[in-house]
Amino acid sequence: MFGLGAQELLLILVIILVLFGAKRIPEMARGLGKSITEFKKGVKEVDAEIRDATSTDTPDDPARSKGNTTT
Repeated sequence: MFGLGAQELLLILVIILVLFGAKRIPEMARGLGKSITEFKKGVKEVDAEIRDATSTDTPDDPARSKGNTTT
């Protein structure tokens, strides 16, 4: 994972534990999980809007949609 070994990951976890404390880490993880959930929800909403907009598009000129190329 990112070119880090087990020792490096353990060292990073120990530093995080010392900086934030054991009580604060679960709160931060919970907040991060909620943020990720909200981000995914937003992405789904935008995706659905794009799909709806492209599926309900109607051509401006009905003659073009039928393949008529008369001018």
